[in-house]
Amino acid sequence: MKYYIIAGEASGDLHASRLMRELQRQDMDAEFRFFGGDMMAAEGGTRVRHYKDMAYMGFIPVLLHLPTILRNMSRCKEDIRLWHPDVCILVDYPGFNLSIAKYLHKHTDIPVFYYIAPKLWAWKEYRIKNMKRDVDELFSILPFEKDFFEGKHGYPIHYVGNPTADEVREFRAAYNESFNDFARRNGLDADKKIIALLAGSRRQEIKDNLPAMIEACAGMDDCQIVIAGAPSVEREYYNSVVEKTGLHKLGSDVMFVDNRTYELLSHATVALVTSGTATLETALFGVPQVVCYETPLPKIIGYLRKKVLKVRYISLVNLIADDEVVPELVADSFSVDNIRRHLLSIMPDTDGRERQMRGYETIWQRLGDDCAPENAARIIGELLAD
Repeated sequence: MKYYIIAGEASGDLHASRLMRELQRQDMDAEFRFFGGDMMAAEGGTRVRHYKDMAYMGFIPVLLHLPTILRNMSRCKEDIRLWHPDVCILVDYPGFNLSIAKYLHKHTDIPVFYYIAPKLWAWKEYRIKNMKRDVDELFSILPFEKDFFEGKHGYPIHYVGNPTADEVREFRAAYNESFNDFARRNGLDADKKIIALLAGSRRQEIKDNLPAMIEACAGMDDCQIVIAGAPSVEREYYNSVVEKTGLHKLGSDVMFVDNRTYELLSHATVALVTSGTATLETALFGVPQVVCYETPLPKIIGYLRKKVLKVRYISLVNLIADDEVVPELVADSFSVDNIRRHLLSIMPDTDGRERQMRGYETIWQRLGDDCAPENAARIIGELLAD
Protein backbone atom coordinates (compact mmCIF):
# COMPACT_ATOMS: atom_id res chain seq x y z
CA MET A 1 0.00 0.00 0.00
CA LYS A 2 1.03 3.60 -0.64
CA TYR A 3 0.44 5.97 2.28
CA TYR A 4 0.64 9.76 2.03
CA ILE A 5 0.85 11.32 5.51
CA ILE A 6 0.71 15.00 6.50
CA ALA A 7 1.87 16.27 9.92
CA GLY A 8 2.51 19.97 10.50
CA GLU A 9 4.20 20.22 13.90
CA ALA A 10 6.45 18.41 16.38
CA SER A 11 3.74 16.42 18.18
CA GLY A 12 2.25 15.34 14.86
CA ASP A 13 5.70 14.21 13.68
CA LEU A 14 6.00 11.99 16.77
CA HIS A 15 2.52 10.49 16.52
CA ALA A 16 2.75 9.98 12.76
CA SER A 17 6.15 8.27 13.06
CA ARG A 18 4.75 5.71 15.45
CA LEU A 19 1.75 5.12 13.20
CA MET A 20 4.15 4.58 10.27
CA ARG A 21 6.06 2.02 12.32
CA GLU A 22 2.88 0.08 13.03
CA LEU A 23 1.71 0.30 9.42
CA GLN A 24 5.02 -1.21 8.32
CA ARG A 25 4.63 -4.06 10.82
CA GLN A 26 1.22 -4.88 9.39
CA ASP A 27 2.01 -4.13 5.75
CA MET A 28 5.40 -5.37 4.51
CA ASP A 29 4.89 -3.50 1.22
CA ALA A 30 4.14 -0.13 2.82
CA GLU A 31 5.44 2.93 0.96
CA PHE A 32 5.40 6.38 2.50
CA ARG A 33 5.50 9.91 1.16
CA PHE A 34 4.91 12.71 3.62
CA PHE A 35 5.00 16.24 4.94
CA GLY A 36 6.58 15.90 8.39
CA GLY A 37 9.75 15.90 10.45
CA ASP A 38 12.83 13.96 11.44
CA MET A 39 11.00 11.22 13.36
CA MET A 40 8.88 10.38 10.34
CA ALA A 41 11.99 10.45 8.13
CA ALA A 42 13.64 7.91 10.46
CA GLU A 43 10.84 5.45 9.65
CA GLY A 44 11.59 5.62 5.92
CA GLY A 45 9.85 6.92 2.84
CA THR A 46 10.19 10.28 1.09
CA ARG A 47 9.77 13.60 2.86
CA VAL A 48 8.39 16.31 0.60
CA ARG A 49 8.45 19.18 3.13
CA HIS A 50 9.65 19.56 6.70
CA TYR A 51 7.05 20.80 9.16
CA LYS A 52 9.46 23.60 10.14
CA ASP A 53 8.44 25.26 6.87
CA MET A 54 4.76 25.07 7.86
CA ALA A 55 4.50 25.79 11.60
CA TYR A 56 3.07 29.30 11.65
CA MET A 57 0.47 30.37 14.20
CA GLY A 58 -1.36 33.56 15.08
CA PHE A 59 -3.01 36.01 12.71
CA ILE A 60 0.03 38.19 11.97
CA PRO A 61 2.61 35.38 11.45
CA VAL A 62 0.18 33.52 9.19
CA LEU A 63 -0.51 36.69 7.21
CA LEU A 64 3.20 37.46 6.81
CA HIS A 65 3.94 33.93 5.63
CA LEU A 66 0.78 33.47 3.57
CA PRO A 67 2.63 33.09 0.22
CA THR A 68 4.76 30.28 1.71
CA ILE A 69 1.71 28.58 3.23
CA LEU A 70 -0.17 28.73 -0.07
CA ARG A 71 2.85 27.39 -1.99
CA ASN A 72 3.16 24.48 0.45
CA MET A 73 -0.54 23.73 0.13
CA SER A 74 -0.42 23.84 -3.66
CA ARG A 75 2.67 21.64 -3.74
CA CYS A 76 1.05 19.15 -1.38
CA LYS A 77 -2.14 18.85 -3.45
CA GLU A 78 -0.23 18.36 -6.68
CA ASP A 79 2.17 15.86 -5.13
CA ILE A 80 -0.64 13.71 -3.73
CA ARG A 81 -2.48 13.76 -7.04
CA LEU A 82 0.61 12.74 -9.03
CA TRP A 83 1.73 10.01 -6.61
CA HIS A 84 -1.87 8.80 -6.17
CA PRO A 85 -1.57 6.89 -2.86
CA ASP A 86 -3.98 4.23 -1.65
CA VAL A 87 -4.88 6.54 1.23
CA CYS A 88 -4.03 10.00 2.53
CA ILE A 89 -3.65 10.13 6.31
CA LEU A 90 -3.97 13.58 7.90
CA VAL A 91 -2.50 14.10 11.38
CA ASP A 92 -4.03 16.94 13.43
CA TYR A 93 -3.00 20.39 11.95
CA PRO A 94 -6.56 21.23 10.81
CA GLY A 95 -5.98 24.63 9.18
CA PHE A 96 -3.86 22.97 6.50
CA ASN A 97 -5.21 19.44 6.50
CA LEU A 98 -8.90 20.22 6.14
CA SER A 99 -8.11 22.17 2.97
CA ILE A 100 -6.25 19.13 1.64
CA ALA A 101 -9.21 16.90 2.52
CA LYS A 102 -11.59 19.20 0.64
CA TYR A 103 -9.38 19.16 -2.45
CA LEU A 104 -8.97 15.38 -2.45
CA HIS A 105 -12.69 14.78 -2.03
CA LYS A 106 -13.51 17.12 -4.90
CA HIS A 107 -10.79 16.23 -7.40
CA THR A 108 -9.67 12.64 -6.69
CA ASP A 109 -10.89 9.22 -5.61
CA ILE A 110 -8.21 8.92 -2.90
CA PRO A 111 -9.72 8.02 0.50
CA VAL A 112 -8.97 10.47 3.31
CA PHE A 113 -8.38 9.19 6.85
CA TYR A 114 -7.88 11.66 9.72
CA TYR A 115 -5.68 10.48 12.62
CA ILE A 116 -6.02 12.72 15.71
CA ALA A 117 -9.32 14.47 15.14
CA PRO A 118 -9.43 18.28 14.90
CA LYS A 119 -10.63 19.87 18.14
CA LEU A 120 -13.93 21.11 16.75
CA TRP A 121 -15.51 20.67 20.18
CA ALA A 122 -13.48 23.72 21.31
CA TRP A 123 -14.30 26.09 18.47
CA LYS A 124 -15.19 26.23 14.78
CA GLU A 125 -17.80 23.54 15.31
CA TYR A 126 -19.32 24.57 11.98
CA ARG A 127 -16.48 22.71 10.25
CA ILE A 128 -18.14 19.41 11.13
CA LYS A 129 -20.34 19.62 8.03
CA ASN A 130 -17.34 19.79 5.71
CA MET A 131 -15.49 17.10 7.66
CA LYS A 132 -18.36 14.66 7.28
CA ARG A 133 -18.28 15.37 3.55
CA ASP A 134 -14.49 15.30 2.99
CA VAL A 135 -13.08 12.83 5.57
CA ASP A 136 -13.89 9.16 5.03
CA GLU A 137 -12.69 7.85 8.40
CA LEU A 138 -11.95 9.75 11.60
CA PHE A 139 -9.64 8.44 14.35
CA SER A 140 -9.94 9.96 17.83
CA ILE A 141 -7.38 9.91 20.66
CA LEU A 142 -9.48 11.62 23.34
CA PRO A 143 -12.20 9.60 25.10
CA PHE A 144 -14.73 12.44 25.37
CA GLU A 145 -14.68 13.05 21.59
CA LYS A 146 -16.89 10.05 20.92
CA ASP A 147 -19.86 11.79 22.56
CA PHE A 148 -19.20 14.95 20.54
CA PHE A 149 -18.77 13.43 17.08
CA GLU A 150 -21.14 10.46 17.36
CA GLY A 151 -23.62 11.55 19.99
CA LYS A 152 -24.02 15.19 19.02
CA HIS A 153 -23.31 15.09 15.28
CA GLY A 154 -24.02 11.51 14.19
CA TYR A 155 -20.50 11.15 12.76
CA PRO A 156 -19.11 7.63 13.47
CA ILE A 157 -15.48 7.67 14.58
CA HIS A 158 -12.83 5.24 15.83
CA TYR A 159 -11.51 5.87 19.35
CA VAL A 160 -8.14 4.11 19.29
CA GLY A 161 -6.61 5.13 22.62
CA ASN A 162 -4.18 7.94 23.35
CA PRO A 163 -0.72 7.86 21.71
CA THR A 164 0.78 10.24 24.29
CA ALA A 165 -0.14 7.81 27.05
CA ASP A 166 1.45 4.99 25.02
CA GLU A 167 4.65 7.00 24.50
CA VAL A 168 4.97 8.05 28.14
CA ARG A 169 4.21 4.55 29.43
CA GLU A 170 6.83 3.05 27.10
CA PHE A 171 9.45 5.67 28.01
CA ARG A 172 8.96 5.34 31.74
CA ALA A 173 9.27 1.57 31.57
CA ALA A 174 12.65 1.81 29.82
CA TYR A 175 14.23 4.91 31.43
CA ASN A 176 16.18 4.40 34.66
CA GLU A 177 18.78 7.19 34.79
CA SER A 178 19.33 8.64 38.26
CA PHE A 179 18.80 12.32 38.97
CA ASN A 180 22.50 12.76 39.74
CA ASP A 181 23.53 11.20 36.43
CA PHE A 182 20.97 13.25 34.50
CA ALA A 183 22.13 16.45 36.19
CA ARG A 184 25.81 15.71 35.53
CA ARG A 185 25.18 14.83 31.86
CA ASN A 186 23.28 18.07 31.27
CA GLY A 187 25.37 20.45 33.34
CA LEU A 188 22.73 20.87 36.06
CA ASP A 189 23.05 21.23 39.82
CA ALA A 190 22.24 17.91 41.51
CA ASP A 191 21.50 19.72 44.78
CA LYS A 192 18.66 21.85 43.36
CA LYS A 193 15.11 20.98 42.36
CA ILE A 194 14.13 21.49 38.72
CA ILE A 195 11.46 23.87 37.49
CA ALA A 196 10.88 22.73 33.90
CA LEU A 197 9.71 25.34 31.38
CA LEU A 198 7.81 23.96 28.38
CA ALA A 199 7.04 27.10 26.40
CA GLY A 200 5.65 25.55 23.22
CA SER A 201 6.99 24.16 19.96
CA ARG A 202 6.68 27.30 17.84
CA ARG A 203 8.77 30.47 17.93
CA GLN A 204 5.76 32.72 18.51
CA GLU A 205 4.65 30.72 21.55
CA ILE A 206 8.16 30.79 22.98
CA LYS A 207 8.55 34.54 22.45
CA ASP A 208 5.17 35.22 24.08
CA ASN A 209 5.39 32.87 27.07
CA LEU A 210 8.98 32.17 28.04
CA PRO A 211 9.99 35.60 29.45
CA ALA A 212 7.11 35.68 31.96
CA MET A 213 7.76 32.06 32.92
CA ILE A 214 11.39 32.87 33.70
CA GLU A 215 10.55 36.02 35.62
CA ALA A 216 8.00 34.14 37.74
CA CYS A 217 10.77 31.77 38.93
CA ALA A 218 13.16 34.55 40.01
CA GLY A 219 14.47 34.29 43.56
CA MET A 220 13.71 30.59 44.11
CA ASP A 221 17.26 29.83 45.21
CA ASP A 222 16.68 26.15 45.98
CA CYS A 223 15.50 25.54 42.40
CA GLN A 224 17.04 25.69 38.94
CA ILE A 225 15.20 26.86 35.83
CA VAL A 226 15.53 24.40 32.94
CA ILE A 227 14.05 25.08 29.50
CA ALA A 228 12.85 22.10 27.45
CA GLY A 229 14.10 22.84 23.94
CA ALA A 230 11.66 22.02 21.15
CA PRO A 231 13.06 19.97 18.24
CA SER A 232 12.03 22.56 15.64
CA VAL A 233 13.63 25.59 17.34
CA GLU A 234 17.35 26.39 17.49
CA ARG A 235 19.09 27.05 20.80
CA GLU A 236 20.15 30.48 19.52
CA TYR A 237 16.52 31.54 19.36
CA TYR A 238 15.95 30.57 23.00
CA ASN A 239 19.08 32.48 23.92
CA SER A 240 17.80 35.64 22.20
CA VAL A 241 14.47 35.40 24.05
CA VAL A 242 16.12 34.79 27.44
CA GLU A 243 18.58 37.67 27.03
CA LYS A 244 15.77 40.09 26.16
CA THR A 245 14.40 39.64 29.67
CA GLY A 246 17.47 41.48 30.92
CA LEU A 247 17.47 39.26 33.99
CA HIS A 248 19.08 36.02 32.91
CA LYS A 249 21.49 34.41 30.51
CA LEU A 250 21.11 30.98 28.97
CA GLY A 251 23.68 28.56 30.36
CA SER A 252 24.24 30.40 33.64
CA ASP A 253 21.14 30.86 35.80
CA VAL A 254 18.75 29.52 33.13
CA MET A 255 19.68 26.07 31.84
CA PHE A 256 18.67 24.31 28.65
CA VAL A 257 17.97 20.68 27.74
CA ASP A 258 17.56 20.23 24.01
CA ASN A 259 14.98 17.78 22.61
CA ARG A 260 14.93 15.61 25.73
CA THR A 261 11.64 16.67 27.27
CA TYR A 262 10.70 13.22 28.59
CA GLU A 263 14.02 12.89 30.39
CA LEU A 264 13.59 16.36 31.88
CA LEU A 265 10.03 15.60 33.05
CA SER A 266 11.27 12.39 34.66
CA HIS A 267 13.31 14.52 37.07
CA ALA A 268 11.38 17.80 37.33
CA THR A 269 9.74 18.88 40.58
CA VAL A 270 7.24 21.27 38.97
CA ALA A 271 6.63 22.71 35.51
CA LEU A 272 5.28 25.78 33.73
CA VAL A 273 3.67 24.62 30.51
CA THR A 274 2.17 26.28 27.47
CA SER A 275 -1.14 24.65 26.59
CA GLY A 276 -1.03 21.74 24.16
CA THR A 277 0.09 18.12 24.18
CA ALA A 278 2.82 19.10 26.66
CA THR A 279 0.24 19.62 29.41
CA LEU A 280 -0.88 16.01 29.07
CA GLU A 281 2.71 14.73 28.88
CA THR A 282 3.58 16.63 32.06
CA ALA A 283 0.56 15.15 33.86
CA LEU A 284 1.38 11.61 32.75
CA PHE A 285 4.90 12.02 34.18
CA GLY A 286 3.31 13.06 37.49
CA VAL A 287 4.79 16.57 37.50
CA PRO A 288 2.54 19.27 39.04
CA GLN A 289 2.14 22.17 36.61
CA VAL A 290 0.78 25.61 35.87
CA VAL A 291 -0.61 26.12 32.37
CA CYS A 292 0.44 29.50 30.93
CA TYR A 293 -0.68 31.00 27.63
CA GLU A 294 -0.13 34.65 26.79
CA THR A 295 -2.29 36.25 24.10
CA PRO A 296 -2.42 39.67 22.46
CA LEU A 297 -5.21 41.97 23.66
CA PRO A 298 -5.68 39.83 26.79
CA LYS A 299 -8.89 41.46 28.07
CA ILE A 300 -10.61 41.13 24.70
CA ILE A 301 -9.37 37.55 24.22
CA GLY A 302 -10.44 36.71 27.76
CA TYR A 303 -13.95 37.96 26.99
CA LEU A 304 -14.09 36.15 23.63
CA ARG A 305 -12.85 32.95 25.26
CA LYS A 306 -15.94 32.90 27.45
CA LYS A 307 -18.23 33.69 24.52
CA VAL A 308 -16.66 31.76 21.61
CA LEU A 309 -15.06 28.63 23.09
CA LYS A 310 -17.48 25.74 23.55
CA VAL A 311 -15.55 24.21 26.45
CA ARG A 312 -14.71 25.29 30.00
CA TYR A 313 -11.01 24.46 29.78
CA ILE A 314 -8.14 24.75 27.30
CA SER A 315 -5.66 22.18 28.66
CA LEU A 316 -5.99 18.53 27.75
CA VAL A 317 -5.52 17.62 31.40
CA ASN A 318 -8.64 19.47 32.54
CA LEU A 319 -10.64 18.51 29.45
CA ILE A 320 -10.02 14.79 29.99
CA ALA A 321 -10.68 15.02 33.73
CA ASP A 322 -13.66 17.33 33.16
CA ASP A 323 -12.42 19.22 36.20
CA GLU A 324 -9.88 21.95 37.01
CA VAL A 325 -6.99 19.70 37.94
CA VAL A 326 -4.35 22.27 36.88
CA PRO A 327 -4.61 26.08 36.90
CA GLU A 328 -4.99 27.71 33.48
CA LEU A 329 -3.54 31.23 33.23
CA VAL A 330 -4.73 32.40 29.83
CA ALA A 331 -5.25 35.85 28.31
CA ASP A 332 -6.41 38.23 31.08
CA SER A 333 -5.34 35.84 33.89
CA PHE A 334 -1.79 35.47 32.48
CA SER A 335 0.66 37.49 34.56
CA VAL A 336 4.00 37.01 36.29
CA ASP A 337 2.39 37.41 39.72
CA ASN A 338 -0.31 34.83 38.98
CA ILE A 339 2.19 32.35 37.57
CA ARG A 340 4.41 32.69 40.63
CA ARG A 341 1.50 32.40 43.08
CA HIS A 342 0.25 29.17 41.50
CA LEU A 343 3.78 27.82 41.14
CA LEU A 344 4.40 28.21 44.87
CA SER A 345 1.09 26.44 45.57
CA ILE A 346 2.31 23.19 43.94
CA MET A 347 5.79 22.94 45.40
CA PRO A 348 6.60 19.91 47.62
CA ASP A 349 4.51 19.46 50.79
CA THR A 350 1.59 21.61 49.62
CA ASP A 351 -2.10 20.78 49.36
CA GLY A 352 -2.16 22.04 45.77
CA ARG A 353 0.45 19.50 44.78
CA GLU A 354 -1.50 16.64 46.34
CA ARG A 355 -4.71 17.71 44.59
CA GLN A 356 -3.00 17.67 41.21
CA MET A 357 -1.51 14.24 41.80
CA ARG A 358 -4.95 12.85 42.63
CA GLY A 359 -6.32 14.40 39.44
CA TYR A 360 -3.53 12.82 37.42
CA GLU A 361 -4.68 9.38 38.56
CA THR A 362 -8.07 10.13 37.00
CA ILE A 363 -6.37 11.04 33.71
CA TRP A 364 -4.63 7.66 33.51
CA GLN A 365 -7.87 5.83 34.26
CA ARG A 366 -9.84 7.65 31.58
CA LEU A 367 -7.22 7.23 28.84
CA GLY A 368 -7.05 3.47 29.30
CA ASP A 369 -4.40 0.99 28.15
CA ASP A 370 -5.11 0.76 24.40
CA CYS A 371 -2.13 1.23 22.06
CA ALA A 372 -3.33 3.99 19.72
CA PRO A 373 -0.95 3.56 16.73
CA GLU A 374 -1.35 -0.22 16.79
CA ASN A 375 -5.15 0.04 16.86
CA ALA A 376 -5.21 2.74 14.21
CA ALA A 377 -2.91 0.80 11.87
CA ARG A 378 -5.01 -2.34 12.25
CA ILE A 379 -8.24 -0.49 11.49
CA ILE A 380 -6.68 1.34 8.55
CA GLY A 381 -5.55 -1.99 7.10
CA GLU A 382 -9.01 -3.52 7.53
CA LEU A 383 -10.73 -0.52 5.93
CA LEU A 384 -8.40 -0.45 2.94
CA ALA A 385 -8.75 -4.21 2.46
CA ASP A 386 -12.55 -3.79 2.32
